[in-house]
Amino acid sequence: MRILHTSDWHIGRKLYRRKRYDEFDAFLNWLEGTIHRKEVDALLVSGDVFDTSTPGNRAQELYYRFLCRVAASPCRHVVVTAGNHDSPTFLTAPSEILRTLNVHVIGSITENISDEVLVLKDHNGIPELIICSVPYLRDRDIRKVEAGESIDDKKRKIMDGIQGHYSAVCSLADEKCQELGGSIPIVAMGHLFTTGARTIDGDGVRELYVGSLAHVGSEMFPECIDYLALGHLHIPQKVAGLETMRYSGSPIPMGFGEASQEKSICLIDFSSRKAEVSLEKVPVFQQLERIRGNWDEISGRILQLSRMDSSAWLQVEYNGSELMGDLQNRLNEAVSSTNMEILRVTNLRVMNHVLDMVQDVTTLDNLSAGEVFEKRMDAAEVPEEQRRDLVHTYREAINSLVEEDTQKE
Repeated sequence: MRILHTSDWHIGRKLYRRKRYDEFDAFLNWLEGTIHRKEVDALLVSGDVFDTSTPGNRAQELYYRFLCRVAASPCRHVVVTAGNHDSPTFLTAPSEILRTLNVHVIGSITENISDEVLVLKDHNGIPELIICSVPYLRDRDIRKVEAGESIDDKKRKIMDGIQGHYSAVCSLADEKCQELGGSIPIVAMGHLFTTGARTIDGDGVRELYVGSLAHVGSEMFPECIDYLALGHLHIPQKVAGLETMRYSGSPIPMGFGEASQEKSICLIDFSSRKAEVSLEKVPVFQQLERIRGNWDEISGRILQLSRMDSSAWLQVEYNGSELMGDLQNRLNEAVSSTNMEILRVTNLRVMNHVLDMVQDVTTLDNLSAGEVFEKRMDAAEVPEEQRRDLVHTYREAINSLVEEDTQKE
């Protein structure tokens, strides 16, 4: 049996206000073709299907059209779990209809834990795969808040909650596996941080579990799992160096920080319960390039790209010694006869010049929400010994807002 593991599509995501639907459409078309070409039996999507809990009509159209095409393909099963960007209510609303197409959607945990254990069957009705379809575990799903809790108490409860949930779901899956003879593969899904995992600045990965208190170690996942299909982090990577515990990563770069990163999906071939993993490289559907340097370096690179007939989207960071107040005009002229488009320009020379004249000049555009809170504490002269608790309380409040299911009645 062959499984395809992917995640973090973020359909509807923009890049500096530039819509990217053509990229998402190209990726989904390629993915459908790969399912046919590689004779995939089951498709697993481990969260963050959409970039927002209220996806637009175009994003929804791409998603549902893709699911219908896959349902008509040789692929027998599709399992989709919600990520922290997804609205559980929105994602599961059409689940009854989708189930008729062998598309299973798990948006959130329910009172009945067996809802997360899927026994998938082949064309003859014989069980062939067991999926522990664990969605993103929201803080309120795994931790009971009590007055007077310390940060360490919160961390312990979160870790216990995650481990306890996976233990319960996988225990039930293992029972079903043993009832069926013990040779059916068990695959677990998830959307979370793991210890030692790599991220990239500016990739849009939100901190989970109250400011990332919980980074889950590989030892917390039950041994009965034959393959762990994770989402949330955008860099394709193994968990703790293990071949059968992986993040598939995002299929397209979420920002210029990922521009040079090779994207891939995971193909898992099972022989009984032994998993063999290979990676399938995802093509580049829209080239992104970050150009840094003085004017000669920037203009030289743009000329080089134009000779290659590039259609890249560019982020330009000028750090030359010349002040160059007409940088934007020069750049517009440099790309005017090309297929390239400049999405963002940062003139570090001008910024530094202004900052030298006016101390502590900062705009909200250049600060994260956490940095704004830090500056507010500085202004209020909050003592250092109080800051740790305040920061975690602030992050907990922000996290509760992010996790709010805006589609829920």
